[in-house]
Amino acid sequence: MPSACEAAKPLRAGIVGCDTSHAIAFTKLINDPQATGARAEVEVVAAFPGGSPDLPSSADRVEGYVKELREMGVEIVDSIPALAEKCDVILLESVDGRPHLKQFEQLAVGKPVFIDKPAAANLADVIAIFRIAEQTKTPCFSSSALRYCTAVTKLADDPALGDVTGCSVASPFEIEPRHIDLAWYGIHGIEAIYAIMKPGCEAVSRVDGATATIVTGKWTDGRLAVWRGLKGGHDYAFTAFGSQGIAFDRGFSGYEPLVDEICTFFVNGKPPVPAAETIEMFALMEAADESLLRGGALVSTAEMIDRAEKSLAAKATK
Repeated sequence: MPSACEAAKPLRAGIVGCDTSHAIAFTKLINDPQATGARAEVEVVAAFPGGSPDLPSSADRVEGYVKELREMGVEIVDSIPALAEKCDVILLESVDGRPHLKQFEQLAVGKPVFIDKPAAANLADVIAIFRIAEQTKTPCFSSSALRYCTAVTKLADDPALGDVTGCSVASPFEIEPRHIDLAWYGIHGIEAIYAIMKPGCEAVSRVDGATATIVTGKWTDGRLAVWRGLKGGHDYAFTAFGSQGIAFDRGFSGYEPLVDEICTFFVNGKPPVPAAETIEMFALMEAADESLLRGGALVSTAEMIDRAEKSLAAKATK
């Protein structure tokens, strides 16, 4: 039975991946002496640098962010197992989604893990991550900060709209060739759509143009959601259609709402975003790529999940 003094100690948090500004921003929010609520019950104490040598946006940032974290009093360790041993909760922050599966395999020891966007580079890896989480009884969830953006949550919870009948979201679109197209940056807009619409996308179509790519998702109840990926754009805009009206908002409110959700999850161990929802989101994003290959035809999300599961089964038999 822990003493009262021990019980008052904050949860020790560790970061895997010092190649993203999130590692710095999240640490500043969590370790703020003035932090309240769940953030006051967590402290970032250690980090593993990580980094992807073949991805400049990762490799070029590790050294500088490691230096910043050291200056904030965070211990830098030389392996993921060493980090997992020192910490009670983990932030998997690697900016590159490709190593997330192998990193998670080392982190899946029953301690809560937050996986920053993108959860992985493709749907098959996302499914594999959540299977490992279930097998090892490791609570985890993944989310973009846009899911908890003030403009998004205001629309999602607006009683004046009545029942949400559809939505339209615009957000920046950049690709990284080793990830499915929407996973690298478009995922911000897709997370916002799911915050407003909730799960249920059954089919997806996509058309590409000079200044934008447009993805339409059809929900099982007939509702439609449209994402406009802005090529070279830097703004966020959200329109929700409801049975009693239409509402619009725009902008990004920062990382604090997401960090609050992460810390609440660390304290209570209850993932705020179900695994099935993240899997469906990645199925939507893979279906968008497939639709583009098929000339804009509707592609089933169930087909993408079936394809990913077959790919995992084939790897398992090798």
